[in-house]
Amino acid sequence: MSNPSDFIRDKVQSDTDAGTFGGRVQTRFPPEPNGYLHIGHAKAICLNFGVAADFGGICKLRFDDTNPETEDSTYVEGIQEDIAWLGFEPDGAPAYASDYFEQLYDWAVSLIERGLAFVDDQDAEAISETRGGFTEVGTNSPWRDRSVEQNLDLFARMRAGEFDDGAKVLRAKIDMAHDNMNMRDPVLYRIRKTHHYRTGDTWSIYPTYDWAHGQGDAIEGVTHSLCSLEFDVHRPLYNWFLEHLDLPGDQPEQTEFARLNLTHTVTSKRVLRRLVDDGLVDGWGDPRLPTLRGLRRRGYPPSAIRAFCDHIGVSRSNSLVDIELLESFVRTELNLSALRRAAVLRPLRVVIENYPEDQVEYKPAVNNPEDADAGTRDVPFSRVLYIEQEDFEEDPPPKYFRLTVGREVRLRYGYFITCTGVVKDDNGDIVELRATYDPETGGGSAPDGRKVKSTLHWVSAAHAVDAEVRLYDRLFTNPAPGEDDDPLESYNEASVEVITGAKVEPALAEVPRGQVVQFERLGYFAHDTRTPMVFHRTVGLRDEWARIQKRNEQQAAKQKKQR
Repeated sequence: MSNPSDFIRDKVQSDTDAGTFGGRVQTRFPPEPNGYLHIGHAKAICLNFGVAADFGGICKLRFDDTNPETEDSTYVEGIQEDIAWLGFEPDGAPAYASDYFEQLYDWAVSLIERGLAFVDDQDAEAISETRGGFTEVGTNSPWRDRSVEQNLDLFARMRAGEFDDGAKVLRAKIDMAHDNMNMRDPVLYRIRKTHHYRTGDTWSIYPTYDWAHGQGDAIEGVTHSLCSLEFDVHRPLYNWFLEHLDLPGDQPEQTEFARLNLTHTVTSKRVLRRLVDDGLVDGWGDPRLPTLRGLRRRGYPPSAIRAFCDHIGVSRSNSLVDIELLESFVRTELNLSALRRAAVLRPLRVVIENYPEDQVEYKPAVNNPEDADAGTRDVPFSRVLYIEQEDFEEDPPPKYFRLTVGREVRLRYGYFITCTGVVKDDNGDIVELRATYDPETGGGSAPDGRKVKSTLHWVSAAHAVDAEVRLYDRLFTNPAPGEDDDPLESYNEASVEVITGAKVEPALAEVPRGQVVQFERLGYFAHDTRTPMVFHRTVGLRDEWARIQKRNEQQAAKQKKQR
């Protein structure tokens, strides 16, 4: 690689040039199987696999499965599916922290033997209270000076299941006055008499993440351990463990980068789980969620997510990225690939009185104007059509150019029609329009050269297919949910609108599940992967990111002028 594009690649390039790790580059993606992947994980995946690919290295998948209470094989399978969907393939079979439980235990014994670890009888609350604070040193455990023999005996009995959950822990013996709270005699093992989805009931003690993580990297031969920024304060502990063990190879290096934060979005697994468990969303695959399963169901192309991650890059400081930027990448991709189709979400019946009752014409309609090879399809045109309710106003406001009584408009791929009257029900609501058409305008224009100011989409009533359409708003009203309060306080009760009476053209019944099409004039919609003829709005047609950029440029120019 000749032109490193970020500080991580600069570092890897420098290490490679210096012959560090013998010129090898090996990264890993280490999710915990206690939930499904989200957009933040996508950034980490793109980075880890991307760095490995850029430098001719390898990237492995490792499941850090050290918490049996919350982990499950279902998540393991789902995570592998999501990585494959995103477009990446790990090198070799997946690894598991649980593969290393015996080695981790042996290493813990070696720390005890060297006087660097001890069994503590304090419970979690007492350990927390005696750890101190940022301006206050901690207090040594009363069990810190147990003999090596006592600690070895107690640790073996912990493993054998002799003690109750929480009765004892194994802690490293480092420094209770250390400036870094993570170095104040951290816990290495806790008693958990819980069934593990891989090891069953073999173990009664489980390693903490901090104890297992770096050692797993070392066992696998990882050279560059890339972690999100919150692990910055854990790096001294990561290094301390590795420096005090007899490693099989080189000591890996941990480097931190800023995680991905999107506006109106949360990526905390804890909060996502609350949304799922409280029934506020339809499981982990709800299209409103930032999970990869949710984004896939909503119709986000994996190529757009990868392009977005490449665009935002990696940095050392956290920031909040506008979700409209992600949507802009999705829209750009779909504009090139999505077939165009007609759908009427809130249908209003139109009867063209001078069109023959039994006649049906098939009008050629462009499949995608951005793709010359996409061709056309034939859409049926008949006497009775559906148009959108909002495309008609009986008493139109100023500058309203769509249909009203006495006005002529163009029907896309059809004719010019003029509304001649309305039909109302007993409540005075409009239920039908009457219209006439000009048969000379079938080519999309009038022979006499007259112009109209609006073009409407439509669906033939006799050929329409029923569909359910789901429109989405932001899941959280606060641009930074949870920044100052509980994120669920800004949960948007109106984040989804379900429309059950939509009418769509016949070709939409043939759209494969999961495929995204453009409903002309309405946006991009994905055919649901679970239920036929249910469509989720992926993104609208309007590029909100372009609008935001223009606004920011105008504000910057105004501020510059004021200075």
